[in-house]
Amino acid sequence: MLLNKSSFASTAVAVAAALLLVACGDSPDKLLASAKDYMAKNDTKAAVIQIKNVLQKQPDSAEARYLLGTALLASGDPSAAEIELQKARDLKYDDNQVVPKLAMALVQQGKARKVLDDFASVQLSSPSAVADLQTSLGGAYSATGNQQAAREALNKALAADPQNAVALLAKARYTLADQDVDGALAQVDALLARDPKNAEAWRFKGDLQQYVKRQPDEAVASYRKAIEAKPTDARGYFGLVGLLTRQGKLEDAEKELVSLRKIAAKHPETMYLDAQLSYAKRDFPKAREQAQELLRLAPSNPRALELSGGIELQRNALATAEEYLTKAVQAAPNLPMARRWLAMTYLRSGQPGKAQATLAPIVNDQTADPALLALAGEVQMMNGDARKAEELFARASKLDPEDGRKRTMLAVTQMASGQMEAGLEQLQDIAATDKGTSADMALISAYMRGNELDKALKALDGLAKKTPDNPAVGQLRSRVLLAKGDRDGARKSLEASLARSPNYFPSIASLAALDMQDQKPDEARKRFEELLKREPKSSRALVALAELRARDGGPNAAKEVTDLLNRAIAAEPTEPAPRVFLVDHLLRQQDAKQAVSVAQSALAALPDDLAILDAAGRAQLAAGDTNQGLTTLARVASLQPRVVAPLLRLADAQLAAKNASAAEQTLRKVWDLQPNNLDAFQRMIGIRLTQDRLPDAISLARTVQKQQPKQMAGFLLEGDARASKKDFDGAVAAYQNGLKAAPASPDLMVRLHSTLLQAGKAAEAARVADNWLQTQPKDVAVPLYLADRAMTDKRLDDAERYYLRIVKQQPNHALAYNNLAWISGELKRDAAVSYAEKANAIAPNQPAFMDTLATLLAARGDYAKAIELQTKVLKMQGSNDLFKLNMAKIYAQAGRKDEARKLLDELAQLGDKFAGQAEAAKLRATL
Repeated sequence: MLLNKSSFASTAVAVAAALLLVACGDSPDKLLASAKDYMAKNDTKAAVIQIKNVLQKQPDSAEARYLLGTALLASGDPSAAEIELQKARDLKYDDNQVVPKLAMALVQQGKARKVLDDFASVQLSSPSAVADLQTSLGGAYSATGNQQAAREALNKALAADPQNAVALLAKARYTLADQDVDGALAQVDALLARDPKNAEAWRFKGDLQQYVKRQPDEAVASYRKAIEAKPTDARGYFGLVGLLTRQGKLEDAEKELVSLRKIAAKHPETMYLDAQLSYAKRDFPKAREQAQELLRLAPSNPRALELSGGIELQRNALATAEEYLTKAVQAAPNLPMARRWLAMTYLRSGQPGKAQATLAPIVNDQTADPALLALAGEVQMMNGDARKAEELFARASKLDPEDGRKRTMLAVTQMASGQMEAGLEQLQDIAATDKGTSADMALISAYMRGNELDKALKALDGLAKKTPDNPAVGQLRSRVLLAKGDRDGARKSLEASLARSPNYFPSIASLAALDMQDQKPDEARKRFEELLKREPKSSRALVALAELRARDGGPNAAKEVTDLLNRAIAAEPTEPAPRVFLVDHLLRQQDAKQAVSVAQSALAALPDDLAILDAAGRAQLAAGDTNQGLTTLARVASLQPRVVAPLLRLADAQLAAKNASAAEQTLRKVWDLQPNNLDAFQRMIGIRLTQDRLPDAISLARTVQKQQPKQMAGFLLEGDARASKKDFDGAVAAYQNGLKAAPASPDLMVRLHSTLLQAGKAAEAARVADNWLQTQPKDVAVPLYLADRAMTDKRLDDAERYYLRIVKQQPNHALAYNNLAWISGELKRDAAVSYAEKANAIAPNQPAFMDTLATLLAARGDYAKAIELQTKVLKMQGSNDLFKLNMAKIYAQAGRKDEARKLLDELAQLGDKFAGQAEAAKLRATL
């Protein structure tokens, strides 16, 4: 007989009522037998009704408590199951029966530590019970980061019961964790061949097909098999409804959701899927209402926070979106959609640096999500890295080159392959016809990379028409104008950006940077102070003020920087940047103990934040707690299994701890991810050299040469390895071979010249240097090296010649002008002061450059100006003893002997800590 909704509901009620009526006259034993029958048929609801009838009559029935806990666990309610199973254990029910189920309920709730504390030492006698318990212990060990113990527990499980389905499924999960996808799939298929009604195995297969194999249709079939095997288990529906929603099959998803509601209407996952479906239907008011209801039930659930954040982002409620999404990422660092939405939130609110940091753990060389790569490209563009932006757009286009945004990526790919005109023409067409901004951003990026700045400005005009209220447009325009040398235009553009959005931080920070370049630090500080009046809890403004104060230097700078950063932490306790800055600041002050204390407080507040974990590891190492530091850095690496940077930092720490074996294992993990990673090769070669295994080091270097035959890296590595062992002839040969492969490599040339000198072949060194200068007239790196050597050797005329060559080639090379000024002063050239003024104009507020100018002004007799300038130098870097000595010299030249003596007396108190004591004493004797 066909039933409509009304008759179905009536029938369900009637069945339940019948069970209750029958139960009134049945004995507890019959009721328990009936419950077991229902459980064998996977009808856990009916089983629960029967068991509760027993407990009304016999509340202390250990078996009834055990069966109720088992039924609740099977129905997907581990929290309620834990309560009943614990009661069963308290009533002395057989541990072989109850302990494995109780451990499983705890694992499913994420109570890993309680599982280990309560059951790690429990001994069971039944092989199947041992296998079930050890499997749960393995899951708990894994959740706490102890992967070795997790695998040992799994081995114990399989040793106890080789055919245990739960253990075999866990084995398949570990196989997947080892990146053997096909192996995991084969293992789960073998399990299903023996047990085709194993719903958990079907769910795992569905997850594997959906998330790893990217086979959504096959995953749907597997989820349906899970539901068929266990129709009353809501978990099969969880995977199916979510996947159908993401596929855009919203009617199918709604149909399955109706069935799910009948089983578990108030389950948090059901509520989540309901809200997700409303979101997919773009019914944002309803989705928001549903998400808020879910958050009231589960306020810390990462996926609920993620969805709520996504909804707020759609509403453009950026502050609320950031709050939800930050909590989601902190609770579950590997939640990709939360990271993506959080990066988009940061991008819209003018925080591209945070957007980049947010995406860093999920965007790497293996990323195969074109939309994610495109977003990362936009983030890089806003951070000013046009080259990286183009690279990401190009990678995205190769993966999926179809719709408007993807057409943009395809155009970028054309340009990357050398078809510049065709690609630019495509971008211009898309930008003119598409309402989206991806093409505009890519077009601006391409023009900036090609130094076609007028065209970039024109493209920005088009972007401004599409997004007239977007303050980021003014920020981008200012970069282009600065590249053109139009500082006034850049200022006006930034001011126009702030007229649209007065609190837009990137534009405030850019104006402050211009102020600093114009030697107006007070105006720079004032900008951030004004922002703090409008936004008292702006940690970014406080951090910016701390950076300015640190740059100023002076006696109280360290304390004032610490105070500002502590204010930033208090203003935004969930913001990691001020905490990391404070740790680094304390480490620079050599206060490792306090740095560790700050890091521990940061970890208590943000236990899974990668930047804080990394800072904590560095602080622990600096404080001498090597083991804890290595453990922390290892955790950072484990939380980013596809990222090489934390692995390299861990390897460096292991090397510093003299554990070459551990470092070698870590470096091999880097190679598993990036077989061509040069940093890993360099470190591994270093290990081989410390082991006096030069042939092995050379073999590694030659592997790099084979991988990159037209690049300098492999030849540089071989030459450096040979040189470190005094094999100068071999090193010279390696560098020369490198120059044949990469003729324009300054690094190889510098190494070759230096090694020839070490080998006593000065004439040949001079010959190759002269040849380089003739064949590479635009290079400045080798002339800079030659100038530095000439200065060291007191060949000032030669140094002057090299520096003049450099500034002719690069008129804005501040360091070359500064050194040229010093040399000219030593050689009594009239141009000395003008060179120093040029260096300071190019790079304002650089204490070393200011010190040079002050010294030269004093030598010219302009003492008032020299003293004024050197006073600023000491205010910025009062701890620099050489600057104090130079100030004493200026005072002495100006006849202000008392001030000179005071500074020299301070230096004398330093004793051997100041290397210039002889010079200071000589000056003191003249006063």
